[in-house]
Amino acid sequence: MQTIKDKEKKAYEVMKGDFGYKNILAAPHLSKIVVSVGTGKLMKADKNKGTFVADRLSKITGQKPSVRGAKKSISGFKIRTGDQVGMMVTLRGKYMYDFADKLVNIAIPRTKDFRGIEKSVVDDIGNMTIGIKEHTIFPETGDEEIRDVFGLAVTFVTTAKSKKEATKYFELIGIPFKS
Repeated sequence: MQTIKDKEKKAYEVMKGDFGYKNILAAPHLSKIVVSVGTGKLMKADKNKGTFVADRLSKITGQKPSVRGAKKSISGFKIRTGDQVGMMVTLRGKYMYDFADKLVNIAIPRTKDFRGIEKSVVDDIGNMTIGIKEHTIFPETGDEEIRDVFGLAVTFVTTAKSKKEATKYFELIGIPFKS
């Protein structure tokens, strides 16, 4: 099985004719992957839920998550500036490529009724954000905690300069888009 890092090298060869790259450094490549979970008031109400989410996120990504606080107070949601409202992991290097391989080759195919990712998830500056409804699609999660299911967002940050360039790059590295 080819890894995403291997496919990235072959993507340059295919894309240099279409986009006129003169150097491999001009071609798009992954710079980081950001995995984030919004917990809302859950962490404030029950500390065990916060540690559960942190534990699962660290098992999925292989890295300890950082706790994120609210940027501003919102009285309707009873949130104050600095209250813990989420967790985030930024992956680079080997961890990034390992996670991307696991997501594309193992986790996404395990999603129920999966028919592909919409091409509209690629934004105008060349990044792609995928929302995952259940963390249980990853093999590291145990089925015994099925009652505590949470969703997460995975953002692939690339060096692509346009949506067209990024979409072609993601297709070449093996992201399963809808036809």
